[in-house]
Amino acid sequence: MIAERIDLVAIEDQAAKLPNDEIARYLQNTLGQRVTAYICGLKDPKMVGQWGSKKVKPGHLAALRLRQAYEVVRLISEAYGSETASSWLFGSNSRLDSEAPAYVLRHARDWDAMRLVVPTARAFVVGEF
Repeated sequence: MIAERIDLVAIEDQAAKLPNDEIARYLQNTLGQRVTAYICGLKDPKMVGQWGSKKVKPGHLAALRLRQAYEVVRLISEAYGSETASSWLFGSNSRLDSEAPAYVLRHARDWDAMRLVVPTARAFVVGEF
């Protein structure tokens, strides 16, 4: 089973502990700058590169979105590859009231509005969908 090869706890720990610049670089390399900017609620995709180079720090809400996106992308990428992770982010999801996870993250105004995205990704990876 795919989920058995993935260390869910390690990915969760990394999402909580890695510095924002490392997370921004990972997402930029995996999803691209424009997609990462979209998910984080940015108008200017170049800001992702500035986060990655430590020139600018993301605000509180953008950092929450960044970390949630990192955990989701790592989980799905390790199970199915980065192309599937990107597709999953933009597909309608019944566990998120038929919204795309990327849309939910981008438009979340607080932690509570985005809290179901990671468990939904976890369920997708372990086959509980």
